[in-house]
Amino acid sequence: MIEIEKTTALTSVQDLGREGCLNYGVGRAGAMDSLALQLGNLLLGNAPGAAAIEIPLFPFRVRFLEDCAFAVSGNDGDVLLDDRLLPPWWVAQAKAGQTLTVKASRYCARAYLHLPGGIDVPEVLGSRSTQLRGEFGGFHGRGLHKGDRLAAAEPQRRVKTDLGIASPWLRFADLNAEVQPVRVLAAGEHFAYTAESRARFWQQDWRITPQSNRYGYRLEGEPLVALETMEMRSHGIVPGVIQVPHNGQPIIQMSDAQPSGGYPKFATVIEADLWLLGQIPPGRRIRFVECNFAQARDAWQTQQDYIQQVRKQIKQLNRA
Repeated sequence: MIEIEKTTALTSVQDLGREGCLNYGVGRAGAMDSLALQLGNLLLGNAPGAAAIEIPLFPFRVRFLEDCAFAVSGNDGDVLLDDRLLPPWWVAQAKAGQTLTVKASRYCARAYLHLPGGIDVPEVLGSRSTQLRGEFGGFHGRGLHKGDRLAAAEPQRRVKTDLGIASPWLRFADLNAEVQPVRVLAAGEHFAYTAESRARFWQQDWRITPQSNRYGYRLEGEPLVALETMEMRSHGIVPGVIQVPHNGQPIIQMSDAQPSGGYPKFATVIEADLWLLGQIPPGRRIRFVECNFAQARDAWQTQQDYIQQVRKQIKQLNRA
């Protein structure tokens, strides 16, 4: 059992999100950085999709009300158990009364706090993720507040502590890069824009504006211009789709994206790079890199192979 001592209402319980509900008008929700969620769970021996606490603003602080193992993933900033500095991507044991503080990283936008078995909240429509707009799932359908108490699903399960993994960012991305490359596929209305706009989409840097959140990342750059005015009926969309409203400034749909929308679809971020977007804070710049379906599939498989590699590594450490 933990008690929240310092947080914001944007902190929430998330797992890998809801599948198979878009046709009912229910969005996916889920972790903005699904890679960090899965790796943090593997550190504790949890199922890869077990629910964790997603922390988007810092400092974040909780107090342990009973002895409990934990892991923090997705953030290379300082993590303190009382006054003891812990390595990043690490499993540790807390005693009742100890305080855990997670501080901001210079490069990462989010961290995840994992407990044995995952965070114990009810499953709603096949997921424990918080749907903030719909006010259901997670912890009472809302973000976390000071004084909230949450329990581990398996608080007594024995977990090997003082072990960790090297930061996966060293393998998959340089989060310190001034401009972050993000791989995308062209989408349905890509060729409904001028040749100059299509070229500019790939060539210019796009700034993620402060108006960005779990619903969508709003971008700022030289506007994209359509060949003619488009009026479209609402159609299905998923996280990663890049839509272009009338002002020509793209919006990338993120984890809390609504299941339908009427703006033209210019491109789509590949599945293997969605975690990366979730770790880029507003104010930073990105550049789109065109890839094809085979490259997108290979990137996803490389990521899955790495997750399996970490799973085997953790099993070996636990047997040692």
